[in-house]
Amino acid sequence: MPDRLDWDDTEDIAIQLADKFPDVDPLGVRFTDLHKWVTELGAFGGDPQGSNEGKLEAIQMAWYDEYNDRREEAGPGF
Repeated sequence: MPDRLDWDDTEDIAIQLADKFPDVDPLGVRFTDLHKWVTELGAFGGDPQGSNEGKLEAIQMAWYDEYNDRREEAGPGF
């Protein structure tokens, strides 16, 4: 994982969001909240104005994949 995250570090951002918000379904998160949460990550060092809808959607989908992977690993009853 890079020392400093930027908007294009979708997988690393997704992992950190999944760690910080393990019970949140990423598909239910508004882009305004997602933007805020990403910029508040301790390792995020990118320009807060450097995002766009495509970058936020890529992060959201990577987070969703991570969310599903973790649910599958946890097994039934998660």
